[in-house]
Parts: sequence; structure tokens; C-alpha cells
Amino acid sequence: MQIVPAPFDHPDARKLNDLVLQEYALRYGDPEGDATPLDPSMFQPPRGLYVLAYDDEQRPVATGGWRSRDAARGPDEEDENYADGDAELKRMFVLPEARGQGLARRILALLEQDAREAGRTRMVLETGLKQPEAIALYTSEGYKPAPAKFGHYRFHEESRCFAKPLRRTV
Repeated sequence: MQIVPAPFDHPDARKLNDLVLQEYALRYGDPEGDATPLDPSMFQPPRGLYVLAYDDEQRPVATGGWRSRDAARGPDEEDENYADGDAELKRMFVLPEARGQGLARRILALLEQDAREAGRTRMVLETGLKQPEAIALYTSEGYKPAPAKFGHYRFHEESRCFAKPLRRTV
């Protein structure tokens, strides 16, 4: 497996993004899948990173990214409960045939390291109750329930928010 940086609007990224949205739609019964507004510029270094994983035949099999998030600064900004220094994990997805090989853990570790190097202090993510394997992955990697829900789905009952400090303690 090879994990490489890619633009969020890369054709392979769009293909996998469509598949993850289909999976969300199936699990949650919402045809939109995930309505979180995302723009390719959000994943451009140093304010974010998006990666694609390719198998040995150079087929795209997984994605993941992070984007910078900070507290709202004024009345024109919607307060989604982010804190200064947050890096938000987005579009973590592994094709069913590539699951069970530790690929999501590898992508997660790479994204955490990149966000840390970019000066972000906390990785945050939102997932849902109908994604128990995602919750299991994140909690096994040290993520804890966030003190307050954040992001686009913060008012949804099925939404679960998690956070993990990125600073290394001495």
C-alpha cells in the first residue's frame, strides 16, 4: 500500500468520496450522506492535508484528511464549538475489500503527525452511532468523547464527537 498526498478534488478522491457518501446514506437513511460543507482549499497545506491510499495495482482504496478549525471570531462566523488549534478529521474511508489490514490506522497516524507538525493542538472528529467500527478505531487510538459536540451535526442525536490532544507531553 502506498499513501500519498492528493488534492481533495482529485478524480480518485472524488470517486472514493462518492462511495463514502453512499455508505453514509445507506447507514443513516439520508440520501445526501453528509452535508458538511467541504472545499478543496480546506485541505491544502499547511492548513490541512488530504491523502489517498493505493493498493499494489495502483487502485485507490482509502482516503482521509484533516482541515484546520478554530473558534468563531465574530458575529459573521457560525459558532460550531471548535477551539483554536483544532484539526478536524474528515472523510476517513477504506473500501470494504481493503479493510482489516490496518490501513485506517496508518492514515490516521500520518494525519495526526502532519497536523501536529502544522502546529495544531487537538484532533477532533465527528462520527455517528451507526459507524461502530469507526468509534472502535478512534477510541482504541486514544480518542475520548469531546466535552461538547461540534461541527455540522452537533445537534443530531446520532452524532458523536471525539477529540485527542496532539501535543506531546514531556
